[in-house]
Amino acid sequence: MDDKDREILRMVQSNARLTAEVISQDVGLSAPTVQKRLQKLRANGVIERDIAVLSPAKLGREMTIIVEVILERENRASLDAFKRRMRGAPCVQQCYYTTGEGDFILILNVENIQEYEEFTQTYFFDASNISRFKTSVVMDRVKVSLDVL
Repeated sequence: MDDKDREILRMVQSNARLTAEVISQDVGLSAPTVQKRLQKLRANGVIERDIAVLSPAKLGREMTIIVEVILERENRASLDAFKRRMRGAPCVQQCYYTTGEGDFILILNVENIQEYEEFTQTYFFDASNISRFKTSVVMDRVKVSLDVL
């Protein structure tokens, strides 16, 4: 990967709908060359997905909740089981296996506190391996980004 690839990546991470023609004008390469580079970056997994970023507020899902989860047992089977459950939970936007006091940090997006309560009943209280969890409700989305470059 060279500097031109990085320039292309900076552009598409902020707007994945840019055409190769538009990108080519900014990075000084031909449109076919930009298209080939994008295909290679996708094939190599540098670009994982092209997505649309939705507005939670406009979809009635205004509550963002951060949860620190501590497991009762930390063996491979327990960790894998928890990861599978979080991957399948629709309101979990992000799940991180972490060091420190907590085993996992979750970022959830819910309509209201009742939806979060239902989530805790299903995924925490009904699970035998959850020691405890700590909840923080986000008051203001100061910066939300997945930008890498």
